[in-house]
Amino acid sequence: MLCCMPGVAVVPALLVVWSSAAFIISYVIAVLAGHVEPLVPYISDTGTKPPESGIFGFMINISALLGVITMYIRYLLIEKQNESSHFITSSCNMFSLCIGLMGCTGMGIVATFQELAVPSVHDIGALVAFGSGVVYITLQSIISYKSCPQWNTYFVCHMRMAISVISCIAFIPMIVFASKISMTKIDWAPGEK
Repeated sequence: MLCCMPGVAVVPALLVVWSSAAFIISYVIAVLAGHVEPLVPYISDTGTKPPESGIFGFMINISALLGVITMYIRYLLIEKQNESSHFITSSCNMFSLCIGLMGCTGMGIVATFQELAVPSVHDIGALVAFGSGVVYITLQSIISYKSCPQWNTYFVCHMRMAISVISCIAFIPMIVFASKISMTKIDWAPGEK
């Protein structure tokens, strides 16, 4: 089975490295081109104008694909472990995979529809990506606890749950503040509201 093959663990590592590179490269290009201020711009702002928009879109779409592969490997791994332990229902594992795939689809939408070109589609994609991501990681944390101690240590379970809680806490202000502003441009002149 794919999930039991040596070397499969490189896929999640590649996902992290590639996604980080996507954000860093588009940020550096956007700052050097003068398209964003260097101090903490929105991730989407660094991928709005050419040439960084093309690089951002391409690299984030690859990240979404790597996310799909990573989540499918995790799904297969849990299915294989569940054959001997029966710690969750197969439908729960499938539901978690579907939620994760929705998040990857949201990432693809964010990458394809730039923030200022089609803002409503971009915002819906971001909401789907981040919302599904929070639900996915929470479900994976619960699955980890159910498979403990045979397939996970309690330390790993606690770390996953801590990341889930932080993600949930961060998601709430993101929704609140995003709903209070409607961004229609990046460049602002002094005195504008």
